[in-house]
Amino acid sequence: MSDTKGMDRRKFLLSATAVGVGAVALSARAEGEPSATAAPAAAAQPAPAPKPTGSKKLDDVLKAAREKLYPRCRVCPECDGQACAGEMPGLGGIGSGMSFKNNYTALQHVRLNMRTLHGASKPDLATTLFGQKLDMPILTASLGGTTYNMGGKMSEEDFIEALFGGAAKLGTMSLVADGTEDPLETYQIRLKAITKYGRGIGVIKPRDQAEIVRRIRLVEAAGATAVAVDVDSAGRAARAAKLGQIIEPKTAKHLRELVASTKLPFIVKGIMTPDEALIALDVGAKAIVVTNHGGRNLDHTPGTIEVLPAIAEKVKGRMTVLADGGIRHGADALKFLALGADAVLVGRPVVRGAHGGGAEGVQLILEKIRGELAEAMVMTGVASVRKVSRNVVSVA
Repeated sequence: MSDTKGMDRRKFLLSATAVGVGAVALSARAEGEPSATAAPAAAAQPAPAPKPTGSKKLDDVLKAAREKLYPRCRVCPECDGQACAGEMPGLGGIGSGMSFKNNYTALQHVRLNMRTLHGASKPDLATTLFGQKLDMPILTASLGGTTYNMGGKMSEEDFIEALFGGAAKLGTMSLVADGTEDPLETYQIRLKAITKYGRGIGVIKPRDQAEIVRRIRLVEAAGATAVAVDVDSAGRAARAAKLGQIIEPKTAKHLRELVASTKLPFIVKGIMTPDEALIALDVGAKAIVVTNHGGRNLDHTPGTIEVLPAIAEKVKGRMTVLADGGIRHGADALKFLALGADAVLVGRPVVRGAHGGGAEGVQLILEKIRGELAEAMVMTGVASVRKVSRNVVSVA
């Protein structure tokens, strides 16, 4: 691509938020470029964001995020995995990007059943996880790697502060990531956020047993609410080996040893089948996260919401079920709750919020999703996030 063509492309990307989805597509065609998400020219304008509580506006946050994250993330009007397929390091999906795309696409096939003859005009969004009262069932996911995944224009310390700070303002909590390529010191920096804010979940890569236990002790010392091992990161084994580390799949015996090594609630993150959900339950885990790691570790997996109902059928009520995968709007969160999740984790959207506006940017992203969730609950007759019926949704 010539320098002139590259500048035109960058101008297009920088203008995306300001002019809206439909105008972006028209502008792209005028310049001979495809839309970042291949959106049709007649696409509807996005709904206006709720009135911000701080000094920043959501559009300004997204514009600033694009400038900081480009080219690692284009901050597309719809974060659907199309433009960033195969871009790793970065925020795209692995290989063809199909797993990332499936997360997003599968959600579009779940429809909400509108009901307005009811008395649920003031929905209750509060819930409790691992003894912690939350004002909404929406947490920020385990996210890290600002230098190699996000362009390096934000430090790990500032990033984790943005996630925890933004979540705390809305009465919820965050997860702390453990990166394959990160030194132990980086993990310790992230864990400081748990100590500062008084709660949070420490996530550990599936390292060798001794190293996991060593990091569990750090998570405990930080005052964490729970600890998780993201077994879905086992796909990083080859890369970890090059770095002199061990990342490996775990057996039921391995997990049972880890559960026994701590008094913290133990979470197995990376469950995509009912049989493995039952293994996690059998070894004593208190919770699972239904996730394909954002489509970043194995190509061609189903979308997480496709596998959630069968998993929830086996273990719901006997352990906490968390889930992530393509959640961009409050309606998405309601779909996950209706199909068996107790709470959801939001990833890429809060990466944008953090880079575009720090803790306030994360707060704005989460406020938008929370507001949409409340509206969707009213329009489907759901009085409480703790009691979301399966009949709220239909699957196309």
